[in-house]
Amino acid sequence: MKSDLSTPTAPSLHPRVREVTERIRERSREPRAAYAGRMAAQAGGEPARKRISCANLAHGFAASGSPDKQALRELRWPNLAIVTAYNDMLSAHQPYERFPGLIRAAAREAGATAQVAGGVPAMCDGVTQGQPGMELSLFSRDVIAMSTGIALSHGMFDAALCLGVCDKIVPGLLIGALAFGQLPAVFVPAGPMPSGLPNKEKARIRQLFAEGLVGRDALLESEAASYHAAGTCTFYGTANSNQMLMEVMGLHLPGSAFVPPNTPLRDALTRAATRRAAQITALGQEYLPLAQVVDERSIVNAVVGLLATGGSTNHTLHLVAIARAAGILVDWDDFSDLSDVVPLLARIYPNGSADVNHFHAAGGMGFLINELLGAGLMHEDVQTISGAGLRASALEPWLSPGGLAWRTAPAVTGDSAILRPVSDPFSADGGLKLLRGNLGRSVIKVSAVGSQHRVIEAPARVFDSQQAVLESFQRGELTRDVVVVIRFQGPRANGMPELHGLTPALASLQGKGHRVALVTDGRMSGASGAVPAAIHLTPEVASGGPLGKVRDGDIIRLDSVQGMLEALVPQESWSRRPAATADLNGNAFGMGRELFRAFRMNAAPAEEGGGIC
Repeated sequence: MKSDLSTPTAPSLHPRVREVTERIRERSREPRAAYAGRMAAQAGGEPARKRISCANLAHGFAASGSPDKQALRELRWPNLAIVTAYNDMLSAHQPYERFPGLIRAAAREAGATAQVAGGVPAMCDGVTQGQPGMELSLFSRDVIAMSTGIALSHGMFDAALCLGVCDKIVPGLLIGALAFGQLPAVFVPAGPMPSGLPNKEKARIRQLFAEGLVGRDALLESEAASYHAAGTCTFYGTANSNQMLMEVMGLHLPGSAFVPPNTPLRDALTRAATRRAAQITALGQEYLPLAQVVDERSIVNAVVGLLATGGSTNHTLHLVAIARAAGILVDWDDFSDLSDVVPLLARIYPNGSADVNHFHAAGGMGFLINELLGAGLMHEDVQTISGAGLRASALEPWLSPGGLAWRTAPAVTGDSAILRPVSDPFSADGGLKLLRGNLGRSVIKVSAVGSQHRVIEAPARVFDSQQAVLESFQRGELTRDVVVVIRFQGPRANGMPELHGLTPALASLQGKGHRVALVTDGRMSGASGAVPAAIHLTPEVASGGPLGKVRDGDIIRLDSVQGMLEALVPQESWSRRPAATADLNGNAFGMGRELFRAFRMNAAPAEEGGGIC
């Protein structure tokens, strides 16, 4: 990889980062050793397909054209698996239609072959929000992981190219690939769509619609002007948080996260990712299996990146699940303790008015990584697919006269309203906090919450569905100080759908001067915003969690400064109060939900990832 960056002396690691990393390493000693042993046993220094029978191999190349068929027969070139989330309904994944052709051609030039090994489902929370299909969303991560495993199970491949962008797709691809961690894996992004209607205006129209002040035609026009082209949605939700994470974990080519789709630079990066995958197989001199790239240090770097950018709350589930797939045990204390020392360096909607295109133009990932490394807040001595440590990967790609090259990332922010140095952060601490108390353990995203809303104490109003909240709002019953409690929204109750449809209504109440908060065992959204929301409450109510004891009128105190979430009910009364029960049969059928009964029955608690893999 061509670069003009010289690597400065590494700074000392921040004591808190070192402390958290060491306790994760110690906590994970046994499962990590077991994982490493399994991956070593699966590794081999010859083409993977040499270990299968002639009949197996003939099936594997039967449809290949020349010269690929001959190369596959002769066992002389590495064979790259393309695992793709392509579909043309979803804007973020539509650009992947062109990628297999680009990859196959680039592979031949690099002395390799490439085959589409399999497809994985790619559902969109933006389409299913508030609909029954949303109850499949979290579990789709596990389906994607399993689908990735099936794609790689044929024993035909020496490396994987993972094509995915959005919410559950990237975590699922990575969890699945980690089961084949003896293989190198390169993640190939597709890039964001052009900036559309400003996010602040979109939020305004949504709030007006929630209040009944504009009609559906105005709302649809606003939404269509926001989501209007091929590419990732440009707000900083889970999809774009995924792209940030793959970059800081060293699984992307440097600087490739936010390059727009269908451009010469994007195509050049896709071809370069293919060449790199071919170079790092066990058949060459630079063997770099995925199991060596994903370790305790890269997981900590991922958490730090999430905190420094105010990223998606969904990653308090996904990163935990990814880490466990590599034998690494992470919990919410790790997130919270790192959040105390990691400054907030980015303001991207919903934490600001800018989108990811503005972030990228202001200096983007290269600036961010260099700042965090310079402050000792990230591990520099990690493996990356580029074959160098993280600082040497904090580069900016460009099309030089000689072709694709990398140059030093900007050392100065291009817009201090969007991206700042560690010396002048938006906030001294990160965007996520752990809440503890007699209601259990919960996380809250505070990067967009104003200081005047960080502590809320108000009477509870208890609901068992998102729709019930919205109907109560329309009737004017919530026009007061209120903590909205929504129960039976965890993985075992109904698959833990996002409750993003509540945002306009709750923001409207807050905008009228009321003290408002949300407390739920469900998810909110990767786009959680200015209303304080204690989410992912564990244990969930369906598993006997204490949120089920809350009654209308109970005073709830949510204190994101002190990390406290309490029902202010006398202990004697609280201990005698029975937990609520509910008939959950309505969650079991329709829109495919009957297919996921085993998932709901066996889902892990939210703090363990909320899935079954």
